[in-house]
Amino acid sequence: MPKIVRFYETGDAGVLKLEEAPLVEPGAGEIRLKVAAIGLNRAEVMFRQGQYLEAPKLPSRIGYEAAGIVDAVGPGVSGIKVGDRVSTIPSFSVGDYGVYGESAIVPAYAAVPYPGVLTPVEGAAIWMQYLTAFGALVEFGRLQKGESVVITAASSSVGLAAIQVAKYVGATAIAATRGAGKKDFLLGAGADHVIVTDEEDLVARVMAITAGKGATMVFDPVAGPLLEKLAAAAAQGATIFEYGALSPAPTPFPLFAALGKGLSVRGYTLFEIVREPEMLARGKQFVSSGLESGALKPVIDRTFPLENIVEAHRYMESNLQQGKIVVTV
Repeated sequence: MPKIVRFYETGDAGVLKLEEAPLVEPGAGEIRLKVAAIGLNRAEVMFRQGQYLEAPKLPSRIGYEAAGIVDAVGPGVSGIKVGDRVSTIPSFSVGDYGVYGESAIVPAYAAVPYPGVLTPVEGAAIWMQYLTAFGALVEFGRLQKGESVVITAASSSVGLAAIQVAKYVGATAIAATRGAGKKDFLLGAGADHVIVTDEEDLVARVMAITAGKGATMVFDPVAGPLLEKLAAAAAQGATIFEYGALSPAPTPFPLFAALGKGLSVRGYTLFEIVREPEMLARGKQFVSSGLESGALKPVIDRTFPLENIVEAHRYMESNLQQGKIVVTV
């Protein structure tokens, strides 16, 4: 029997249990994946803790992103066959499905072939990060050549993807990170500028970089008190995309900056893209083209074997990673 990861109560990483389960056949509109690699996401940590947009139905499986080989196809599925090499787009209920394990059932619409130039480890590190960045910067933000974007939490997998997406469209990528130890890494990852917020004045640096105009766009998963500084660093008419709440502190709305500059402060999640077929098609085309050309390249921080899934989650919560954490099967 294949091994899968489940949890029976919400809590810290220790609630994750690796156990054997019967091999399940796919239902109508579903496929079964023989999993080779699993990409970890912050959303899964929050789901495990009971702090996510979706509440787990215990006992619950977990996991959005995997790469592997299709080994069974359910009734009514077309365009995918046994033997196809695919990765999963996080466009389904993580509680109803979940890909942590040696075998996973997912909706057929969520399975997409990934470029042959990528390994399975890289294949498990595509869609969450690149579609999240594409949706904000390109689909909704319409970021253009010559414009600038401030990217906070820049060493995360989504932050690094946003740097690459910004460069791909010809924009200036301004990465923000708390610690000086990540500066050289971020410059090597393609950032045009890096601001170490524990040591530098974020607003002053952005204004210096942009010749006093401020940033065209902000892409931020932190929120909290940082939002006021980001609003001060934004240009007239800028859009601030808030796609997370990593700060435990309250998030005061920057009213006077918003009024004075005509700012748009917008909540955003990946699901705005994946639930709209036309947007998703544009995102898949953009990301696939970027991967094929080499303009987009997943950055892998560290891999863990499936047996060490608890340690992998603990490592994610340490915030030491510089890129994607992947679990191999």
